[in-house]
Amino acid sequence: MYMKEVITRHGIHVSIICDRDPRFISNFWRSLLKALGTNLDMSTAYHPQTDGQSEMTIQTLEDMLRACVIDFGKGWVNHFPLVEFSYNNSYYARIKAAPFEALYGRKCCSPVCWAEVGEVQLTGLEIVQETTEKIIQIKQRIQAARDRQKSYADLKRFGKWGKLNPKYVEPFKVLEKVGAVAYKLELPQELSRVHNTFHVSNLKKYHADEPLAVPLDGLHIYDKLYFVEEPIEIMDRKVK
Repeated sequence: MYMKEVITRHGIHVSIICDRDPRFISNFWRSLLKALGTNLDMSTAYHPQTDGQSEMTIQTLEDMLRACVIDFGKGWVNHFPLVEFSYNNSYYARIKAAPFEALYGRKCCSPVCWAEVGEVQLTGLEIVQETTEKIIQIKQRIQAARDRQKSYADLKRFGKWGKLNPKYVEPFKVLEKVGAVAYKLELPQELSRVHNTFHVSNLKKYHADEPLAVPLDGLHIYDKLYFVEEPIEIMDRKVK
């Protein structure tokens, strides 16, 4: 499957970042990439910036495909190539181009009426008219999926303010530097289930006079190294 879907379309990769799924840490996967000359880098645990962009893209694709299945019903499989075409030729601000243009270095040749979503002049054969209508419909679903995922991201991005912000737990000894942007820490026994390698964005240099350190005594730490700070008393209520 890797040969058929990836290498035949995009060639051999210089490096690949894999998560810690058993399929990607297996001896077969490691041996295959080593034989192909691809450097295999494992993602840092609990660090969304490692593959967060991929996760957001997958969520957008799922959202878009779900809408197309609802729109096209049982015949959605027949329209899947149009979905792939529309997605690969839509502009993305992250890469400042469409995926097709970023991959091949040129824009994809297509009818003018497929370039923008909106009212178009439908002419020609029936199959061209139907395809044009489906392209417009799919592009609208892509935009809706993007807007929905952006709203979710904005809630997470701007939702943590004030005194209930997460606090840093007590300082830990740095055992070694892992790569360019990660460190391995010496964790106590109560955090044995937490992976001891962290990205620098999750760490902060400790100063003895800073009041940010929170002792672990009486503090319940979840597997993903966060704790819930619950309010002591509800002072007021407001109905919206």
